[in-house]
Amino acid sequence: MAKYEVVLLDADETLFDFRKAEAWALREAFETRGLTLDEAAASAYAEINEGLWRRLERGELTQRDIRSERFRLLFERLGLGEDPVAFGELYVQRISTAAFLLDGALELCARLSATRRLALLTNGIADVQKPRLARSAIALYFERAVVSEEVGAAKPDPAIFERACELMGVSDKRRVVMVGDALATDIKGGIAFGIDTCWVNLRGAAGDPAIVPTYEARSLAEVERFI
Repeated sequence: MAKYEVVLLDADETLFDFRKAEAWALREAFETRGLTLDEAAASAYAEINEGLWRRLERGELTQRDIRSERFRLLFERLGLGEDPVAFGELYVQRISTAAFLLDGALELCARLSATRRLALLTNGIADVQKPRLARSAIALYFERAVVSEEVGAAKPDPAIFERACELMGVSDKRRVVMVGDALATDIKGGIAFGIDTCWVNLRGAAGDPAIVPTYEARSLAEVERFI
């Protein structure tokens, strides 16, 4: 019998190659508008976007704000007169089709689903995350996709973990584990909610003594050994 009944899996950089998807979608959106995406512009976008998502985690913004604000700030920095709202929607359309999986993600989900119930638990925009999951080869392995925009709470807020457990019909926290790549959201949130956690540390990042996961996996193949 598997140790856990329900596995909550993060999406981006745990199962999906979000860096690849983001780069592709940004380039597609720029080219559609006849703009050039050079290294400086891509770097500026990454810096701005990361800062806004950190503000979201602190409860200072909503996903709806981020859709256009990141491009308003980017175009302001680049001196471009593009409409950030329209461009934000164009970018969302493009990235919602970019369902690139990390190596080993399909195999992991297939094996886990044989003995456990899976739910995707993701901070993000529903119009992006749900279409990407639906287009991917792993979609059939998930019972639920719990997206922060729809819940009204984002990881590490315990409320989104509570909602995921409600939707999966599980009340015994000992039977639930959170698997994700981000210490500050996936692991910190899981700990705060009172469930076991598995940090997917694919890039060999340094740990944080203030956020200690139950397990640490250095590959997706290793995740199954722990849970």
